[in-house]
Amino acid sequence: MDRILVTGAFGQIGTELVPALQKKYGKDAVIAHGHKNIPPDADVEVVTFDIREEGKLEETIQKYNVKTIYHMVSLLSAVGERDPSVTWDINMNGLKFVLDLAVKHSIKVFWPSSIAAFGPTTPRERTPQHTVMAPTTMYGVTKVAGELLGQYYHKKYNLDIRSIRYPGLISWKAEPGGGTTDYAVAVFYEGLKTGHYTCFVRPDTTLPMMYMDDAIRGTMALMEADPSRLTIRTSYNFAALSFTAEELAEELKKHIPLNVDYKPDHRQQIADSWPMSIDDSVARQDWDWKHQIDLSAMTKTMLIELRKKFGMKS
Repeated sequence: MDRILVTGAFGQIGTELVPALQKKYGKDAVIAHGHKNIPPDADVEVVTFDIREEGKLEETIQKYNVKTIYHMVSLLSAVGERDPSVTWDINMNGLKFVLDLAVKHSIKVFWPSSIAAFGPTTPRERTPQHTVMAPTTMYGVTKVAGELLGQYYHKKYNLDIRSIRYPGLISWKAEPGGGTTDYAVAVFYEGLKTGHYTCFVRPDTTLPMMYMDDAIRGTMALMEADPSRLTIRTSYNFAALSFTAEELAEELKKHIPLNVDYKPDHRQQIADSWPMSIDDSVARQDWDWKHQIDLSAMTKTMLIELRKKFGMKS
């Protein structure tokens, strides 16, 4: 039986990607890799090792007959700035191990890039697919390098690697985890729990965002797309929503009592270096990408699901 390996399976994206893959391909078709924070009740076959342990990665590939890898391991933007050397080591060496083994064992690979791959000299409105890539964080540097590495492996070894530049992702399942766009999740958590949130970016800060359901659906659609249609082997621009921090707070206030104050910290500089909106027309052309969830629907769903999670009455 051919299997799918999801590395970093218990992070923000992996937490929701794993059950979606199980639903589509079967529970036993998915193997989840983790290193830390593995829930004891995880309903999936789990393998545990540091992604930089190439030997253990290959053992897993061979033992489970892995033919597809979703390589989701990554240190995020704000966390990555605390130790740039470790960020490079995990994000780049981990990726190269995956790519080398994918070539050796004929494996299809998905790898996530990010809007962090852009920088302050990139056009910030409707950022085009092909543009200046000059990030100012180590996380962003690893994303640009990873995109180029993936394209190199595709051209040199004919590796089937596919990638998306994720915007900020909003989900009720995984708690905020150190990303610059995580204010858009934290405001829901703190708003419901305390009725107050101190936001670490300015109220006028505009960033591209997406509800997680759309992100998972789009990721799987890209992996299922006819390879002959794909024109991008670095990473596809991928978009849904763009809103300011204040606009999100005002939408949330329609449903709950909420007071938000704004105290920008070091993450503001990171946010100011990223796009405000994304042109993802190439993705929409190449593999029929189309988002479904707008700001209003996202806000209502987040509140419904978080109330359930916290044991609150609706």
